[in-house]
Amino acid sequence: MTIKAAVFDAYGTLYDIQSVAAVTEDAFPGYGDIITQIWRVKQLEYSWLRSLMRRYEDFSVITRESLAYTIRVLGLQHDATVFERIMDKYLHLDLYPDARAALAALKDKKLAILSNGSSDMLNALAKNSGLDRVLEAVISVDSKKIFKPAPDAYTLIEARLSVTPDEVLFVSSNPWDACGAKAFGLNVAWIERVTPEAMALACVKSDVVPPLTMFKALRTQMDELGITPDHRIHALSELPNLIA
Repeated sequence: MTIKAAVFDAYGTLYDIQSVAAVTEDAFPGYGDIITQIWRVKQLEYSWLRSLMRRYEDFSVITRESLAYTIRVLGLQHDATVFERIMDKYLHLDLYPDARAALAALKDKKLAILSNGSSDMLNALAKNSGLDRVLEAVISVDSKKIFKPAPDAYTLIEARLSVTPDEVLFVSSNPWDACGAKAFGLNVAWIERVTPEAMALACVKSDVVPPLTMFKALRTQMDELGITPDHRIHALSELPNLIA
């Protein structure tokens, strides 16, 4: 079956979530990187917990809750202005350098985002980055009130783009998302930006694994779920040749 649509995860796939570190470091010198790592881990954990508990709140609420958790457990003092300045960066995340060119090369396909982000967050992010001009749809899980990797979330692709799962290439750098999409029945390209070899090398450089390396290991390496994505690539720039 011919691929008719390329659908992308947003956070960590098209947009570099680590780009918030510049703002967190400015707000809390010396803590910028560790804040971003803990924040992301708790953000994902809260999305899964709320799905399991059937107590859905949109991603803007989860992002605020997980940031509040992170600042509290690190024992940092802040005011509302600092908190809001950090939160605002999520509406202005940096695109990965190869994102625009990759999307431009796929302009003959239906292009969309499917994300756990709230509709307001995603629409602002797409507009601020200029991707609203090249995407056919920016799809939030809000209408289903359950987060990826729940199967119901991925049904939104067919409903919005009028393509069947076998006509879709779903692209994500998040292992849990790649597994969820593949389990649902989509064709999946996983972006492996950190190889196991690089991860192993980072872990053996010292007797004690640094916290930032530990968090990176938890977030970037493929999960052992008995599910294998169709394609393993290392950058968005590889997609045009892959689809061709």
